[in-house]
Amino acid sequence: MKPEDAVKFVYNMVEKHTEKFRNSLPMIASENLISPLARKLLVSDLTDRYAEGLPRKRYYQGNEFFDEIEILGTELAKKLFRAEEADLRPISGTVANMAVFFAFAEPGDVYTALSLNDGAHISSAAFGAAGLRGLKEVTYPFDYENMNIDVDKTIKMLKEVRPKLALFGRSVFLFPTPLKELRDTLEDVGAVVWYDGAHVLGLIAGGKFQDPLREGAHVMTGSTHKTLPGPQGGIVLCNPKDEDMWKQLRRRIFPGVVSNHHLHHVAAKVVALAEHMVFGAEYASQIIRNAKTLAEALYEEGFKVLGEHLGFTESHTILVDVRDLGGGAWAAEQLEKANIIANKNLIPNDPGTSMKPSGIRLGTQELTRIGMKEPQMREIAEYFRRVLIDKEDPERVKTDVTSLKSQFQKIHYCFKEEEAYKFWDLA
Repeated sequence: MKPEDAVKFVYNMVEKHTEKFRNSLPMIASENLISPLARKLLVSDLTDRYAEGLPRKRYYQGNEFFDEIEILGTELAKKLFRAEEADLRPISGTVANMAVFFAFAEPGDVYTALSLNDGAHISSAAFGAAGLRGLKEVTYPFDYENMNIDVDKTIKMLKEVRPKLALFGRSVFLFPTPLKELRDTLEDVGAVVWYDGAHVLGLIAGGKFQDPLREGAHVMTGSTHKTLPGPQGGIVLCNPKDEDMWKQLRRRIFPGVVSNHHLHHVAAKVVALAEHMVFGAEYASQIIRNAKTLAEALYEEGFKVLGEHLGFTESHTILVDVRDLGGGAWAAEQLEKANIIANKNLIPNDPGTSMKPSGIRLGTQELTRIGMKEPQMREIAEYFRRVLIDKEDPERVKTDVTSLKSQFQKIHYCFKEEEAYKFWDLA
């Protein structure tokens, strides 16, 4: 392929990708739509520039205006999350997690976390960032009935292993973590308590989930593009137990795991934080209402939705056991044929594998972002039943999906509402 044809090919693929999502129901729990004002900053001159170090203490010249942006963003983050310290420089949630592993644990140290099968993120696994740091993992006992950490057994385990670092957080985050119940034990064993809030960061900021930094966590990391609808990136927040803790963590961010920190993304993060201060509570509330409504509707349609006796979910996420229908991989593929974008996912105590799991994971944050509410959740549940239970031709369901989606094409919960799925022709 000629170089000029390669460019045309890429543009053609992006246009097709954009068209697909314009006509689909995006329900991946780890994605969202950036606001128009934040998106504009991603194609600014900041895209082409470098900044290393801290504001007003840079290694490069030319950063005087960006310094003020980063200072403002840091203050907004501290205010929004009621944190003593904040750092916007991590370029992803996993990079933020790497900084914490490097700051508070040495090779051979013990850390505690959930197992992958019980909903943990891959960065906490032996083959992820924790393993690359050479740490020894001990997993929390899990209460499969209540879909959460088993508090009594975990207290006993913590006293036995006395971890250097205690990590709490999940990729399948249905219910708040029992931090308050574990707080006294964690203080007694002297662990650094770390909450990975990547999935629920926007719900926390909106005051609608839990408040980890007031429930015993010293550090909270997260992604800035899930329930907090900003650009792809990461953030570190901290209520340090002493002055050295924050200094140690900042040194691991830079020069530890971040060099240049993608200035255009930082600027867009600042806009997202500002918008969330205005719209976050309303947005988070509707996300959760939508998730509860969808989960209940799916259950009524005949699906095995986990957590039924607990109200299914307290977050944006829903977990459905579809092993009897054909498995998670099959379900996700069939749904995509009907323009419903979801992902196969392990469920707690799953007998399957990550590539052939028993479940699918759903999120309502993007559907909420484009203005959908409870009536649309019930309609979507019917589409799921038609595809996965009735085994109706997905192409027929796709027609109805596309019709519904055509009514919801604008981004909400932001200062400037514009078209959500647009390929911007700038050149």
